[in-house]
Amino acid sequence: MNQDTTEYRDELVALRRLSARIGKDPALVQAAGGNTSIKQEGVLWIKASGTWLSQALERNIMVPVRLKPLLAALAANDPAAEKAQGFVIEDANPENLRPSIETTLHAAMPQKVVVHAHCVETIAWSARRDGETALQDKLRDFDWAWIPYVRPGLPLSRAIAERTSETTSVLILANHGLVVAADSVAEAEKLLAAVGEALRNPTRDLPAAKHEKLTAIAAELPYRLPRHSDSHAVALDPLSRRIASGGSLYPDHVIFLGSGATALAPGETPKQMLAGREQTPAILLIPDAGTLLHESVSESGEELARCLAHVTSRIAAETPVRYLTAEQDDELLNWDAEKYRKQLEAQLLES
Repeated sequence: MNQDTTEYRDELVALRRLSARIGKDPALVQAAGGNTSIKQEGVLWIKASGTWLSQALERNIMVPVRLKPLLAALAANDPAAEKAQGFVIEDANPENLRPSIETTLHAAMPQKVVVHAHCVETIAWSARRDGETALQDKLRDFDWAWIPYVRPGLPLSRAIAERTSETTSVLILANHGLVVAADSVAEAEKLLAAVGEALRNPTRDLPAAKHEKLTAIAAELPYRLPRHSDSHAVALDPLSRRIASGGSLYPDHVIFLGSGATALAPGETPKQMLAGREQTPAILLIPDAGTLLHESVSESGEELARCLAHVTSRIAAETPVRYLTAEQDDELLNWDAEKYRKQLEAQLLES
């Protein structure tokens, strides 16, 4: 085995190890969110849609894509670039996995290694209306760009191309997350840690959830307590509760929990709130008690409920929050690529 082959293999292994590490950190990645990639010898190895980064060492989650024709399609605004399935090297994809819906983002970045995380620190900043201005000082030591919110896929890749240069290595995606890029896995990991530290936010201390009260409510309704105790924080803190019930802050929340969150009004009971509603809320915020999740909420929804608590607890009072619009919510909910991701994820979790 020659040196080039050894380096090729070692970097792929290193990427899988990094993917697993960040995939198991709920402050960086939740459920099937986030993605990683590496470019080697004209091939883009990208995380498959619907797979979990946390499982990168347990199963094959990477898909090989021919980079040159994909970039040509992207430059030509060819719709085929978005799904990227037509550029997969099928002989090296025995499980017939489909590339991430954000494959074009990774392809468009010139660096060898790209890491996209749904970092809760970043989301807390990127959901601010004044986020770009507020981050100028915090990110002064990085070559970075602010990317206004657009739907993931081709629209996001085009927006990135318009606002970056060849040297840009950090992207803050408004109402979405963080992208770092470097020429090795080790450098990408170091950059991810450095940006995360620069964006660290203080969090608010909160009381414990009232499990007996929540259990009594859930016994009469199609709801359950969340698996993660920290998911209750969004309901127990008045500021977090107000922010969460104001609308949707980022795409994966919409995909797995629907639009926003529902908080009980003062003196209102859960039964009163639910009466006559056309759509049953996935997440209920019970003031002075905690959070309840609808019985239909998936494992991914569990992780996104926890993420909501982490994000909102990092948004300070008087912060101007930008929510996704109703049209942007609908665009995500009716997008075939996201429907496929949810379907595939369910199949993978069952296997």
